[in-house]
Amino acid sequence: MAFSKIYERALTLKGGEAALQALLPRVTKTGDLEALGDDRYLSEMTRCIFKAGFVWRVIERKWPDFEAAFDGFVPLYWQQVPPEVLEDLARDERIVRNMQKIRTVPENARMIVDVAREHGSFGAFLAHWPSDDEAGLLLWLKRHGARLGGASAQYFLRRVGWDGFILSQDVVAALRREELLDASPGSKKALLQAQEAFNNWHRETGIPYSHLSRILSCTIEN
Repeated sequence: MAFSKIYERALTLKGGEAALQALLPRVTKTGDLEALGDDRYLSEMTRCIFKAGFVWRVIERKWPDFEAAFDGFVPLYWQQVPPEVLEDLARDERIVRNMQKIRTVPENARMIVDVAREHGSFGAFLAHWPSDDEAGLLLWLKRHGARLGGASAQYFLRRVGWDGFILSQDVVAALRREELLDASPGSKKALLQAQEAFNNWHRETGIPYSHLSRILSCTIEN
């Protein structure tokens, strides 16, 4: 189906152009992705990891305390943090005391530091990874990061404004409706099928990938 038909369906369900446009996420410019500090990337990764399988509003409410507990998420510090610091955090009532998720911070800090050594910064690395290969980026994050498989990496990219799709429940349902996805949503095959669909729609419309994704999700009645 042409994306214009999908857009019309979204307009109908959401009540018109203004209402639909208000739902679209921001897309960060390349220069702004590069300018964002590596500490902010580690912070947003960690936020999305802690949200996974938990009540999102609780994490959002406690996030200023997370920032304080993790001293601003500076990767150069956290990549080599002593084990006793992690043990203290597992007893810190300011945060959600999940040791498995706490341990992702030094692991992902090491990933960010390694990338920054090669590319100048983690933001520069992201800024130059093309949106028409988000599947490749997600597979890279899963392989090199900690707990960055599945939706956590997708929501991390959306939060920092990188232009990509999210395979939310509604997006998956819409892709299945259009007979563009028949694989398990968490599989490599599903990522590649979704990538092909969004690449085709982007070529057709010129609309940012994150907007295509959000518009598509709006065609499912809830």
